[in-house]
Amino acid sequence: MTPNPAAAAIRLGVNVDHIATLRQARGTAYPSPMAAALVAQGSGADSITAHLREDRRHIQEADIFDLRSNLGVPLNLELSLDEAVVRIAERVKPQACCLVPEKREEVTTEGGLDVVARLDRVREVVGRLSAVGSRVSLFVEAEDSQLVAAVATGAQAVEIHTGHYAQLADPAARSEQLTSFARFAEQAHAAGLQVHAGHGLHIDNLAPVAAIPQIEELNIGHALIADAVFMGMAAAVARMKGLMLQVRSGRGFERER
Repeated sequence: MTPNPAAAAIRLGVNVDHIATLRQARGTAYPSPMAAALVAQGSGADSITAHLREDRRHIQEADIFDLRSNLGVPLNLELSLDEAVVRIAERVKPQACCLVPEKREEVTTEGGLDVVARLDRVREVVGRLSAVGSRVSLFVEAEDSQLVAAVATGAQAVEIHTGHYAQLADPAARSEQLTSFARFAEQAHAAGLQVHAGHGLHIDNLAPVAAIPQIEELNIGHALIADAVFMGMAAAVARMKGLMLQVRSGRGFERER
């Protein structure tokens, strides 16, 4: 059977936050998120993701302006609903923004944005970011109520939070999560939204997520940076993108070691 090129289309967004984490651990000027982003860009990344957190624990404001000015692929800026950070996003005008929840005490993002509870504020921020030319996605749990609220905000995309799925060891529980992802993705696509997914994905667990046909983009950071420690950034990105395309092309999933 000849693979369907449209069905095989899937983008990889590479998150460079943890390059900045390593830099901030010593307060040095290296390693550079910009340098890592350029390597990723040259190795198959379709976009670069960076999260400007309120506490600036990794990515700094200067990094965002640097990435926006020098990348040849879109910058996807992750940000909370914090007013100061939203104003920075309005100045940067990234090609894409993803609204995420944020808590100071968390190690990393622990769940999806509760769009239902913050509907008015999310709608306001979506409008402001859309007005400066950014495609806006909402990082959410695969729940019907969140999808209805996401549509009401005017956002162009939703990103499914896959963190809980990534932590599951029980095959039945994983299968249940994947079923909910597939149903949510189908409904979101039918509602006119782009569908993305991310958090906790790596080469051993991404295949079933990448196989969901409505998912157009996976955003992956921590696992890629961890792989890069041993095999280099270029090889890690190229391998991840290659495995994603294998899944979507119908050629199966072959993990290179």
